[in-house]
This record gives sequence, C-alpha cells and structure tokens, in this order.
Amino acid sequence: MRAPELIRFGPDGAVPNNAALPVVVMRGALGAEPTPKGVCSLFERNGWRGTWVWTVFDFHHYHPNAHEVLGVASGWADIRLGGPGGQTVRLGRGDVAVLPAGTGHCREATSADFAVCGGYPPGQERYETTRAGGSGKNDAARIAAVALPQTDPVFGPDGPLIAAWR
Repeated sequence: MRAPELIRFGPDGAVPNNAALPVVVMRGALGAEPTPKGVCSLFERNGWRGTWVWTVFDFHHYHPNAHEVLGVASGWADIRLGGPGGQTVRLGRGDVAVLPAGTGHCREATSADFAVCGGYPPGQERYETTRAGGSGKNDAARIAAVALPQTDPVFGPDGPLIAAWR
C-alpha cells in the first residue's frame, strides 16, 4: 500500500464538511482480490460496526453524527467528496476511503460490478444522513463532537487513520 492520501475540505455551502479532519484514502489497502464478506469482516475485526454492502447514494449527502469507512470490494466508482464544489476521487477495487463526520459525498459514476462495503466506529452505527442544502445548517457543533475512532478499520490501533486524525 502507498502512503495514504489526505484530502481536506472546508465548508462548501451545501455541506459542512469537516475542517478539522482530512478524508483518508488508502489505495490498495484491501489487497488485489477483496470480497464483500471479507471486507466487512476486516472492518468488524478492527472494531468498526454496522457494516453493509451496496453502493454510495447518487445525491450529495453527509453524516453529521458518524465517521464512515468505504472499502471497494469490486469495480470502481467516481465519488464526489466535499459537496458540489468538492473533488471527484476514483476509488477502485481494494481502495479504502475514511470520511470524517460532515464530509459530503455523492456517487457520480460506477462500473457495472461496483460494490462497496461501509462501516462506522462503535457507537456511531445509527448514523443520520442529511442531504446537501438540507436542514443541517446547525450541524457544525454536532460534527465537532463526534468521537474519534480508536482503531483504523483496516490496520487496527496503529493504522494510518489513527496517525492522520491524532
């Protein structure tokens, strides 16, 4: 795996984002042949809960009360991070992105075989989804109060996420 990519976003106007914490993209972190079941199991072994396998919504949204991990089990997707004025990132099989609470994200395009696994730190499994431009104008304090995870969803207590967010 290469060194993680750290991407920072300030408020977008449509989504609050998280100016204190960067998005962490770990290319190839899941190896060459991940499976949906294997990715979810890995996240769970490292303390991340509420795992699922599906896609990313095709509208701009964010989670004001939870950090989220996305691990690509198959295919690829172009995900717009940071809201409508943000940055498009292509995530491919084996890639992982950890989005701090408040970070806007939206699926722009995918391959036909795209499957992504998601998960949340303990206590954040009951995440809320807020559409961009919605009623979340007072979410900044809630986002700032979301607890930092104790483990990296892929590499455990000493992983690159922990270093990037401390």
